[in-house]
Amino acid sequence: MDLVFPHTFVPWFRAVAPYIHAYRGKTFVVAMAGELIAAGKLDPFVQDLAILQAMGIKIVLVHGFRPQVSEQLRAKGQPERFSHGLRITDAVALDCAQEAAGQLRFEIEAAFSQGLPNTPMANATVRVVSGNFLTARPVGIVDGVNFQQSGLVRKVDAAAIRRAIDIGAVVLLSPFGFSPTGEAFNLTMEDVATSTAIALQADKLVFLTEVPGIRENQHDTDSAIDTELALADAERLLAALPNPAQPTDTAFYLQHCVKACRGGVERSHILPFAVDGALLMEVYTHDGIGTMVVDEKLESLREATADDIGGILQLIEPFERDGTLVKRDRTEIERDIGHYTVIEHDGVIFGCAALYPYPEAGTGEMAALTVSNNVQGQGDGERMLKRVEQRARAAGLSSIFVLTTRTMHWFLKRGFVVGDAESLPEARKRKYNWDRRSQVLVKHLK
Repeated sequence: MDLVFPHTFVPWFRAVAPYIHAYRGKTFVVAMAGELIAAGKLDPFVQDLAILQAMGIKIVLVHGFRPQVSEQLRAKGQPERFSHGLRITDAVALDCAQEAAGQLRFEIEAAFSQGLPNTPMANATVRVVSGNFLTARPVGIVDGVNFQQSGLVRKVDAAAIRRAIDIGAVVLLSPFGFSPTGEAFNLTMEDVATSTAIALQADKLVFLTEVPGIRENQHDTDSAIDTELALADAERLLAALPNPAQPTDTAFYLQHCVKACRGGVERSHILPFAVDGALLMEVYTHDGIGTMVVDEKLESLREATADDIGGILQLIEPFERDGTLVKRDRTEIERDIGHYTVIEHDGVIFGCAALYPYPEAGTGEMAALTVSNNVQGQGDGERMLKRVEQRARAAGLSSIFVLTTRTMHWFLKRGFVVGDAESLPEARKRKYNWDRRSQVLVKHLK
């Protein structure tokens, strides 16, 4: 083994651990476009799903089959017809959809059954359950267009799906539904996934698609991907976009993400299947890779509670070890937890700072200012500083000070000036570690 490997693997695995804890026992509805399978990416994608399941996540998988149905129609010499972004399903198209769905289900079940050594599926036992979980109704006639056997989800048998995923199976749903009279309807993967996620009140709805996500600038195809969209912002964007005609249109998947969040799904995601491991990166890293629509911003800046003690200890431990911070034991943090402010993202503590007031001297010490290495450079340090300043003003303090040995320039750039250990409040001066020779920096509050 490369001797450098542990130095990269161990910190990475520790960084992933909070997400493993956060998502264990959660329910994800994952929808993959048929284009993913056509692109030859089924096996690695299924391997990633198996990893998620091994981490305790309950999975419902919905597959699309748009390109496969198109291929079947071409083979039969039949034309394709679309309107309002939906396929018009006549008798021939319905037969093609049934053939494509049967073939894809076979391929997906085979992928989940592989167990070759030296692959992520080694020693994995993943059971796939499918069935008539969906009741459908016809789209009918819209603007004079008869959609024939194209349908919409009427009802999802959420109780039956829940029983299957609770015993550890992956539930596989094809975009087919049946009416109470036994009539078959061709559904869309997006409608099935969204309706299922709402019915289950899933924790996540994830679309693996041919698009990379929602771009920050809709008029610039090279602009950055907006990794997090508040539901209100997504709704405003959707209202300004034209009705989608094809999956590559911005509104195509976004409309389903918005519908899911309105229906009680906590988070919905649009990910590019072209990026290997996109699903793992979205679930187990801070910023992910695609676009997430969420009912409210996941990142919160708030006062700490006793429940945050473990997260604070985990956050500051590496900085104590390398000497950036003075070591604090658990008892000390438990005693002083009311002085701490934290930044939390998706249930994980990524930043903290404490304010110790010395009201008799009209000042306070900001201590243990820490931002995780995973998110440094994103402005969280400044946000923590501003919140500490707000708390200091609210306490009637006219200044704050910090003691630092390594981050002096960061504070100087933010309005602090060099002070003197002799100017510290008497109570703090008695605890000053003269051997550490920390620099005293002071900021006067306006």
